[in-house]
Amino acid sequence: MVEIFNALMRSLNNLQDRGIWLRLVGPAVVALVVWLALAFFALDWFVAELLEIPPLTWVAGWGALWLAKVLAWLGGWLAVFALAYLTAMLLAAIFVVPLLVNEIGAREYPDVARMGEDSFVAATGNSVLAAVGFIVGWIGTLPLWLIPGMGLVLPIYWLAWLNRRTFAYDALAAHATKEEWKALFEKHRGKLLLLGVLLGLLAHVPFVGLLAPAFGALAYVHYGLEALRRERDGAVLTLEKTQWERT
Repeated sequence: MVEIFNALMRSLNNLQDRGIWLRLVGPAVVALVVWLALAFFALDWFVAELLEIPPLTWVAGWGALWLAKVLAWLGGWLAVFALAYLTAMLLAAIFVVPLLVNEIGAREYPDVARMGEDSFVAATGNSVLAAVGFIVGWIGTLPLWLIPGMGLVLPIYWLAWLNRRTFAYDALAAHATKEEWKALFEKHRGKLLLLGVLLGLLAHVPFVGLLAPAFGALAYVHYGLEALRRERDGAVLTLEKTQWERT
């Protein structure tokens, strides 16, 4: 929990920088404009399509057509929100993370050497695969939303998974070797997911939530670079201790 708290506090401290605000607002504005425009033209059609497929056809067949319509509209707006969030996240992962890594890494983690492969293609591929996994998982678990409470739990889980799957890798791609990345992920995977949960909760705040992807990118950069710094310092201490014991 200490690592998560430190990453969030450092990210909040960075908000004093106007340049950081521009990086946060950019993906949110683009995603919001695009998906509100699409919703204006296509939301009625999408809601009608939802009413024609299970489980909403089952609800209507039980005589609760009004409930089916409410669930269809709720599902439609949730889909708009999820796609807007996904768009903002892809924009943040592809365009914002490299800028943050260069800026934050040089200014606050100058002792963390860049030993990874700073590949735009690899980072973009990772983000696209994460987006596909998110969409498949989100749609695949829609029937479970009828279970009381699952409509709250599942969206948070999938956003947390998407945050971790996207930003945990992108934040360290330029600095960590493949071996370091695998070791750090295995060691911190639970905390990285918990950080994603907190950001997923933030994502559900109306309008402000669209800033969550870029803010999440910032938080994961801080978490990843600090974790890498500690891992390397620990490896150096272990090596020095081993050499001292041999002498």
